[in-house]
Amino acid sequence: MEPSSYHLPVLLHEVVELLRIDPAGTYADATFGGGGHSRAILEQLGPQGRLIVFDQDDDAYRNRIPDERVTFVRENFRHLQRFLRLHNAPGIDGLLADLGVSSHQFDTGARGFSTRFDGNLDMRMDTRSSRTAADVLQTYSEQRLQGLFQDYGEVTNARTLARTIVQLRKAHPLKTIGEFKSLIQPIVKGNPAKYLAQVFQALRIEVNDELGALRDLLTQSAQVLKPGGRLAIITFHSLEDRLVKNFMKTGSFDTTEDHPFSTETTPKVFRLVTKKPVTAGDAELRANPRSRSAKLRVAEKI
Repeated sequence: MEPSSYHLPVLLHEVVELLRIDPAGTYADATFGGGGHSRAILEQLGPQGRLIVFDQDDDAYRNRIPDERVTFVRENFRHLQRFLRLHNAPGIDGLLADLGVSSHQFDTGARGFSTRFDGNLDMRMDTRSSRTAADVLQTYSEQRLQGLFQDYGEVTNARTLARTIVQLRKAHPLKTIGEFKSLIQPIVKGNPAKYLAQVFQALRIEVNDELGALRDLLTQSAQVLKPGGRLAIITFHSLEDRLVKNFMKTGSFDTTEDHPFSTETTPKVFRLVTKKPVTAGDAELRANPRSRSAKLRVAEKI
């Protein structure tokens, strides 16, 4: 499968430029996907350079790069530090994570990520894990469903949606996308495509514990990056971006208020390379409309 048909790498030139790649350095791509970013990093690496890539997805593994400088780790990036040590790379010069779901995953109906196709409500990034989106819809309490639609999808009528699901599932199995869409259709608010995208985003984040995994990755990045090493993260929604922004700025996930009279100072872990997030230019937006919500933030380990 051609990488370009699998997934167009977003902000490719910006990533390569801002990572400031040392040809003899060791780098990690935490989200291999179609391998577009990895290939671009490899082009900058010399014979002594190393690239360690992570992806828990079977399709991504089948797309791996046959190059002796590349080590493929078939695991969730939340295990970054453990597998870097295992592969004799405890300290790295740069780390990239593109947090978008790949175009291939969206375009493969059977994976259950997209509202455009019918298929099972699956949404697992790692098909070895047991919990699917159907399991979440079938087993979560009304309160828990409301919380995840509210927090992860910013769904306007999260309470009504949760109550409707709990009522419907007594008589309907809620196993397929088509069935789920038709059952909740009467309570859809506003633009149906946007509404369903928010609902599916919330389910996907929950199924894959995406925010928990991101926190783990960011925490470990501070430990695995060498001084001067760069961290580059591409986010696609405000929940992720907020975590990345706060962590790069303060080394913590809490939003901190600036108190002018406070004497307490936490030592900085990173220096911001990008003061504001980098977004796609006009040419990229035309070529790849999915890049419109991408935000790249880069920081350097102090």
